[in-house]
Amino acid sequence: MDEKEFDTAAESCEEQTAPEVDEATDNKKKKNTKKLEAELQKLTEQYAELNDRYVRMLAEYDNFRRRSQKERENVYADAYSDAVSEMLPVIDNLERAAQYSDAEAVLKGVQMILKSTEDMLSKLGIVEIEAKVFDPEYHNAVMHVEDESYGEGEVVEVLQKGYMKGDKVIRYAMVKVAN
Repeated sequence: MDEKEFDTAAESCEEQTAPEVDEATDNKKKKNTKKLEAELQKLTEQYAELNDRYVRMLAEYDNFRRRSQKERENVYADAYSDAVSEMLPVIDNLERAAQYSDAEAVLKGVQMILKSTEDMLSKLGIVEIEAKVFDPEYHNAVMHVEDESYGEGEVVEVLQKGYMKGDKVIRYAMVKVAN
């Protein structure tokens, strides 16, 4: 076989096998395309599911935030109404005491009112600040006296009682301090 014949035979052979190769390549491409489409569909479904979870979580957080805001507002209103309801018996006793003209009955009524006020403060968790030795964290010194019978920084007189709830001072005690 000469060269021309060989080239012609090779071309003929290529023409015969080329369609088979193209067909095989097309089949591979089709399979690959189907595989990629299936993977794309799967990823699209995963995205939709994750997006749905995200939207739901965002809605739950928003609901939680609104509920918390409402609870905070209600806590203040509840505490306020609880404090006022504790004061109402004191007001009732003052009204009763105002009806009497007898000094002894009025004195007895005022003592009862003082007792009910102390009970009310106790129920609210408010305690009186002790005033024995001057402490600037709890006392407000408004007067000073030089007297050797008292120790250094000793509270001589309480001019106005101080009150606190827990660690928070509601009102500082106004005191007279010695030396």
